[in-house]
Order: sequence, then C-alpha cells, then structure tokens
Amino acid sequence: MTAFTTLISPAGLRTLTDPLVLDCSFELADTEAGERAYTAGHIPGAHYLHLDRDLAGAKTAPDGSFRGRHPLPEREAFAALMQRLGLRAGRQVVAYDRQGGMYAARAWWMLRWLGHAEVAVLDGAWDGEWSTTPATAVPSAWQPGAPLVGQVDATTLLGQLGRVRLIDARAPERFRGEVEPLDRAAGHIPGASNRLFKDNLGADGRFKPAAQLHAEFTALLAPYPAQAVV
Repeated sequence: MTAFTTLISPAGLRTLTDPLVLDCSFELADTEAGERAYTAGHIPGAHYLHLDRDLAGAKTAPDGSFRGRHPLPEREAFAALMQRLGLRAGRQVVAYDRQGGMYAARAWWMLRWLGHAEVAVLDGAWDGEWSTTPATAVPSAWQPGAPLVGQVDATTLLGQLGRVRLIDARAPERFRGEVEPLDRAAGHIPGASNRLFKDNLGADGRFKPAAQLHAEFTALLAPYPAQAVV
C-alpha cells in the first residue's frame, strides 16, 4: 500500500486500514479548548495530543534557564508516547487539527524526528462522521530510527544569522511587535522573514497546489537554497 508522507485528503484517510490518527487541536489563548473540542467530537479512532503535555517539553531547564514557550520534549519521552499509542513500523499516521494544520504539522515533524516516514497531515476539514468515544490503543515495542529532519539550537542559529533564511510563521502584527499576547518580548529575531502559516492554505482551507507553493516559497527564500532555511 502506498504510504502518505506529506498530505492526505479526508477521502484518502477513509481508505486506510488501521491508521494511527492524532487530533492535535489547540488554542494558544485557551489551552484546554482543543481537548474540549476532541471530547465533543473527533475523527473515529483518533487519539488526542495536547501541545503542552504531549508535543512540548519542560519550559525550564535543570539549571533554571528558560527553554522557550514550547520546546521539544525529550526524544525518548515522545517515542514512549508513540509506543503507548501503538505505533508500528510502516503504520500510517495521520495528524489533524482545527486550526489549519499548524499543530498537526508539528506532530508530522516530530514523527519524522523519530524516524517514522509514514505520517501525513490531513488536507482540509474532515467531512465524515464524528465520534465522542475515546480511542483505545494496544501498546507496541516500536523503536525510533534515525531522524528524517534536521534541527538547530538557538545558539547555533545565532551564529548563522545572515547566512540562512529564517521564516517566522506567526501573525504579521506579532512579527512586527505591534501586539504580543503570549511571549516575553515583542517583535522577531533579526533578519527573519514573515509568512503566516495560513498563507499556505487556499480559501477552502486546503493547502494550495504544490506548484503555487513552490513559486511562492522560491520568491520568499531567494537567494537562499532550501537547505539553508530555518
């Protein structure tokens, strides 16, 4: 069976046998809104992942320093969560949210961080039936593999500013520092470019065609190659 590794349509999801479906819905201004939405109705069989509890780690390092609002969890901890949810080698994972893919894309990246390639983001809104029954799982002995994505820490990035294209996907008014409802400091990292994550979507809530996204990002990234983007 063909694996989905980027996007999958609702129709495509319905054709899958035994996918691991992850509801990643979340609201930064109301951190329990996503779980309430899951409880009210979710794709049948979906498990809920909370941004703060499941997709992020401790904000404070052992030395007391601030690690950021949503730093990555320990890789081993996230792998253990996937084991509890029954992830297996080759099992198709589908992540979705109700915010245009912002949080589902984070889960997609993190599964690839664990070396699992068969993960896709639901493209557009679910148009099937909803369930209020919590999902159950059969834990597995799956083990993570080599990461399929790269990452860079803040110290390294600081030394690379001016040599990479840094993209800030937040709202333009937050990028410009006009408002800041969440973070300690307003504005953006020097040299960053702004492209709101929702600019990747069309009016129907689905991702724009690949050719259109390619053209838009080619213009945004120039003169940097894709390998020099953070």
